[in-house]
Amino acid sequence: MSSEEEILMRDVTNAGLVVSDRIGREVASQLDVEEALEASRYASHPYTTHPREWPPLVEVVDTWDLPTVLVERYNAAGGEGNALCGIFPEIRRAWASVDNSLFLWRFDKWDGQCPEYTGEEQVICAVGLAKSKPGIFVEAIQYLLILATPVELILVGVCCSGAGDGTDPYAEISLQPLPEYTVPSDGVTMTCITCSDKGRIFLAGRDGNIYELLYTTGSGWYKRCRKVCHTAGVGNVISRWIVPNVFRFGAVDPIVELVFDNERQLLYARTEEMKLQVFVLGPNGDGPLKKVAEERNLFNQRDTHHGGRQTTGQRAPHRSTKPSVVSISPLSTLESKWLHLVAVLSDGRRMYLSTSASSGNSGTVGGVGGFNNHHFRPSCLKVVTTRPSPPLGVGGGLGFGAISLAGRNQSDDISLKVETAYYSAGTLVLSDASPPTMSSLIIVSKDPSSQSYPTGSLGTSARISRALRESVTSLPVEGRMLSVTDVLPLPDTATTVQSLYSELEFCGFEISGESCEKSSGKLWARGDLSTQHILPRRRIVVFSTMGMMEVVFNRPVDILRRLFELNSPRSILEDFFNRFGAGEAAAMCLMLAARIVHSENLISNAIAEKAAEAFVDPRLVGMPQLEGSNALANTRTAAGGFSMGQVVQEAEPVFSGAYEGLCLCASRLLFPLWELPVMVMKGDAISENGVVVCRLSSGAMQVLEKKIRSLEKFLRCIRNQRRGLYGYVAGMGDLSGSILYGTGADSVAGDQSLIRNLFGSYSRNADSNGAGTSNKRQRLPYSPAELAAIEVRAMECIRQLLLRSAEALFLLQLLSQHHVMRLVQGFDANLRQELVQLTFCQLVCSEEGDRLATRLISALMEYYTDPDGRGTVDDISGRLREGCPSYFKESDYKFFLAVECLERAAVTSDSEEKENLAREAFNFLSKVPESADLRTVCRRFEDLRFYEAVVCLPLQKAQALDPAGDAFNDQIDAATREYALVQRQQCYEIITSALRSLKGDSSQREFGSPVRPAGPRSALDPASRKKYICQIVQLGVQSPDRIFHEYLYRTMIDLGLENELLEYGGPDLVPFLQSAGREPIQEVRAVSGIRSAASLMGQTGTPIPSNEAKYFDLLARYYVLKRQHLLAAHVLLRLAERRSTDEKDAPTLDQRRQYLSNAILQAKNATNSDSLVGSTRGAFDNGLLDLLEGKLAVLRFQTKIKEELEAIASSLETSVDMYESTHNGSAPDSSSTTDANYAKIVREKAKELSLDLKSITQLYNEYAVPFELWEICLEMLYFANYTGDTDSSIIRETWARLIDQALSKGGIAEACSVLKRVGSHMYPGDGAVLPLDTLCLHLEKAALERFDSQVESVGDEDIARALLAACKGAAEPVLNTYDQLLSSGAILPSPNLRLRVLRSVLVVLREWAMSVFAKRMGTSATGASLILGGTLSADQTTVINQGIRDKITSAANRYMTEVRRLPLPQSQTGAVYRGFRELEESLISPFPLDRF
Repeated sequence: MSSEEEILMRDVTNAGLVVSDRIGREVASQLDVEEALEASRYASHPYTTHPREWPPLVEVVDTWDLPTVLVERYNAAGGEGNALCGIFPEIRRAWASVDNSLFLWRFDKWDGQCPEYTGEEQVICAVGLAKSKPGIFVEAIQYLLILATPVELILVGVCCSGAGDGTDPYAEISLQPLPEYTVPSDGVTMTCITCSDKGRIFLAGRDGNIYELLYTTGSGWYKRCRKVCHTAGVGNVISRWIVPNVFRFGAVDPIVELVFDNERQLLYARTEEMKLQVFVLGPNGDGPLKKVAEERNLFNQRDTHHGGRQTTGQRAPHRSTKPSVVSISPLSTLESKWLHLVAVLSDGRRMYLSTSASSGNSGTVGGVGGFNNHHFRPSCLKVVTTRPSPPLGVGGGLGFGAISLAGRNQSDDISLKVETAYYSAGTLVLSDASPPTMSSLIIVSKDPSSQSYPTGSLGTSARISRALRESVTSLPVEGRMLSVTDVLPLPDTATTVQSLYSELEFCGFEISGESCEKSSGKLWARGDLSTQHILPRRRIVVFSTMGMMEVVFNRPVDILRRLFELNSPRSILEDFFNRFGAGEAAAMCLMLAARIVHSENLISNAIAEKAAEAFVDPRLVGMPQLEGSNALANTRTAAGGFSMGQVVQEAEPVFSGAYEGLCLCASRLLFPLWELPVMVMKGDAISENGVVVCRLSSGAMQVLEKKIRSLEKFLRCIRNQRRGLYGYVAGMGDLSGSILYGTGADSVAGDQSLIRNLFGSYSRNADSNGAGTSNKRQRLPYSPAELAAIEVRAMECIRQLLLRSAEALFLLQLLSQHHVMRLVQGFDANLRQELVQLTFCQLVCSEEGDRLATRLISALMEYYTDPDGRGTVDDISGRLREGCPSYFKESDYKFFLAVECLERAAVTSDSEEKENLAREAFNFLSKVPESADLRTVCRRFEDLRFYEAVVCLPLQKAQALDPAGDAFNDQIDAATREYALVQRQQCYEIITSALRSLKGDSSQREFGSPVRPAGPRSALDPASRKKYICQIVQLGVQSPDRIFHEYLYRTMIDLGLENELLEYGGPDLVPFLQSAGREPIQEVRAVSGIRSAASLMGQTGTPIPSNEAKYFDLLARYYVLKRQHLLAAHVLLRLAERRSTDEKDAPTLDQRRQYLSNAILQAKNATNSDSLVGSTRGAFDNGLLDLLEGKLAVLRFQTKIKEELEAIASSLETSVDMYESTHNGSAPDSSSTTDANYAKIVREKAKELSLDLKSITQLYNEYAVPFELWEICLEMLYFANYTGDTDSSIIRETWARLIDQALSKGGIAEACSVLKRVGSHMYPGDGAVLPLDTLCLHLEKAALERFDSQVESVGDEDIARALLAACKGAAEPVLNTYDQLLSSGAILPSPNLRLRVLRSVLVVLREWAMSVFAKRMGTSATGASLILGGTLSADQTTVINQGIRDKITSAANRYMTEVRRLPLPQSQTGAVYRGFRELEESLISPFPLDRF
């Protein structure tokens, strides 16, 4: 498609709104006949005549004499035979009977054939033609001829065949006798026969009854043919069996006319006495005949019935005789929903009757809503209104309401004398015998020049504009009119028309059984203006006593064509434009110029050229102007009618007749399609198992497409030739240039020159205002140049809409040729439903329609690219690119070429060829990434393991969808940026979906695809999976798209591909990991910058939210992998210090310990790293390792406190549970309640310790001290090197509380155990942390008290050994402590206490001596520790000299003296004394081991 023919969807959508509006107005203008007749009450002239200067509206085009054989047979009978005649339009034959002979011949042309049927001996009294019921006769018998004689009723088969060349489907007929299908008449003479379109045969008898002729194939005792009487009672039937008709003398009112309403399934009967009857056959026309109503006094009812309305006419003559009904005809639902029957009187008046009791004024406007036969229930037969008779003496130039009385005596009756009448589709033909010399045909039809657009006003003028106006034409005719019929459209035309209009409810084609010729003929009732593009000229054939005459009705476009052919003066053309309106006349010019009018003869180039000249002539079509201005003489309004002196409130643009005509022409072409679905589901639509097909036939779409393309081609032609306003302005190129937006003096000064350049001397109307109007023009909202540009812009939009519509029709034809159901069989239920609900308007104007069209084209291309070998892409793409380039662009062509390559690659077994085909497909798609459905195509590339396309194509499409980089721009509107991000993410998802597939995550499901789903893929081994994953990551990292990098990194983290991410991540991985998690996970934004190592180190103490942890964990792993140990240590520290308000999201204390341990390891590794230079090494030297180790130690305290608190809480909870179980649910006491509350508090405190790291101060003051965790308190004081007080009172008090706590729990044994455990951790210390004097005195006093009170049996060695263990086996500090206590009498005032201490001293000295002897014997340090209960250092095991023995000996001697001084009986002190002495002696003896 060239650039100048490129379709802009914005313009098409705007034009679609205009077309929708015009179609709505067109529908509203189609009034129900009842509404039009009601409005006629206010019209003074309901009839008009055709202008004398114009070509005739109705003319005789051909006449034929009656067949010679018929005339001869009639003359042979002496003119006294029984003769009948009529017309069968279904088979294009006229018929006549003379006595027992029946003649048939063509009524539309004379072919020299007039077959005679003389199979019966009796006189023929009635003839009818019925459609043959299926399944009874052979297929060749399409119709049945019904012949009624006084004796019997006979069926004759009618076989109709076309000509050999197919041009004439009615060329040959033959009559086939059916001897088995004859039934006796039982003495009843039939007067008339009528048949329904479903093949039911009804006969009216002279006895006033209605009969039905039934026929079947015959089986058993049933007859093949039988006659049933529907109206006679039981008594009448019995009397007929007993008394013959000739002996019955009662008054009988025979039926003289039967007519059947095929739409409403009603049967009407008229009798000789002008009695009307109505019968119903059920909603489907297959029920029994039931009488609904009968009206005997039509004229009295007209005068007195409430429904009757006083009518006005041109005259009110005196009538001496009562008029009679000469004809009745049903009204189609297209004409009226509420009026059902029209009766023509002998004086020319028409009575309109209804079988419904409700008024039609409550119906829908314009008939929209349709006639539903299943809801219609006839209940009466009443006269609703009467139409006055047409005027007498109508000639070619009679004015409104004139009456020609020439040649008449004043005593003559001046009313019409109608002998026969015919009414069909809004046209009335009367045979008038009132002229004294020659009979005439009076033809009454709707006046096409009467515009009936509803104005919205409820005044008298509004009702008059909606009134029914009819044109009257009189034609002289020789003889008396016998029968009239319409020449129905040919089958091809009728099929096209029915296909287009069958779904429009107000066209009344929904009743099955009616032939398409009859259905399409009813469309004439809509008027010529809206149907002359699709329907041929209407023709009727008049059968008179002198021969046959074909009369043709010239449509307005035919009259205009004749005016052009006759080179009529401009005044006549202007009169034509004024009478029809510039818009309607311009539409007719368009139809002639574009050759889209339905015509029997081709339109010559000369006529087309003259029509084009008239279309662009501003003297005829006018110029665009502002509403209310007087630039145009015809004062047209925006609706295309006349302003009629309306007061203009605002100055709005009013376009010229050329624009109005184009809108009318386009809307009428598109009317049968616009608001209706393009597809329908036939069959079982409820269960969605129906068959989806195109609603219109291919032939109808082809006809409509051809007309639309011709119209668009004409507009393009005048644009290229720069003819008229549209051609001149549109030919200038850009319609949005200065001509639209020019302002100021230059624009105003250029208006007149533009108009002169456009039309030269034609611009007199535009110049008529003179120079004095220039100042006024400046105050108008639009200048003439701007108005011209606006109109041309609007016309160009309509042209693009026409082109788009033609392409849509072409596409639908192509789909229909390939069987839509086969193409949509792969669609899901929702997509099928969308397709069935898609209207033509949506297909042409909406994005949804474009999407569904693309989906259908994809299915069509899949049909051709299938491996089964139905064709190639080039086979069908050429037709698509030529016929619907806006639906199938060049990019689509390349896309499907790529699909074809992928299909071939999928079935080939050669790996090299497979890769070459995949590469070729990738190259095709790389040229059009934005138009491809990459989600499904990339799945095909995945099947081929061609991951280069899987990565590159989506990235190319992302760039094409966001070429300006709005997703990277933080300064633009948030909604715009978000939309760009979403567009990009949809592309990125294709790549990440491939990663998921390789990883084995099948949670992402594939969308519905226009490409056939690929077969099962071959399984991949782990090595191949890793290879392809690495390939995708490496290709993705090479892209400069930073947003994609973040999207890729996040996806890999979610899929557990951390190792691949760390190994192949790009240079922006570190900034991503540093910044990730600071915004919601779903948001993707560009990384603002790269953080330096120094800034990262400065944020060590900053807490990390829970959603950041995994990214910082990966960052630490990345630093370790890259041997950046110091940075890894800082990241691990931040992870260890991570805070959380939710226990579930918080890391456990063990995880924090692991983070800190790893951080320490990395900090230690940093000391050996050669890469640490400058500031980095300086940062390490500032104590990072010490900081980490300190935090790890504090974390151990925190863990220990948490465990202790949990143990306390568990213990309390257990005790509470035991209390409740022992008391069987009784009310808890205060102690139990207190324990429960305290347990809850302890538990909450333990949870607090799980959320984040606490400082040592917090742990001491808020947890350890309040909950009396004295052991941990001492450990923390020792760790902190506490020096808060000079006398160490805090530490002494804490030790005292710890010992007291141990004593209360387990006595001296527990206290000694605690001393051993805690003291050994703090020794040697500085003495302040392990106050041996305090501990020794406290324990000795407690031991003495508990021993004396017999609470506990305390051994002499327990305390001493505990002190030795606390000092790690060092006896000398313990001995010094005891010396201090013994040297102060105030401290040990009690002799028993001093004796207790001396016993402990004896234990210490013995242990000291034992250690000395053990070293002398070469005992290992392990053996010594077993004896002493402690661990000896290397110095203690090696330094053995005489000095130590002397110290022990001296101390033993001194303590013996101390024992003697005790004021206690020897029985208490003797053992202690002996112990010291023996110790002394053993140390002095050369064989000390003998003592031990």
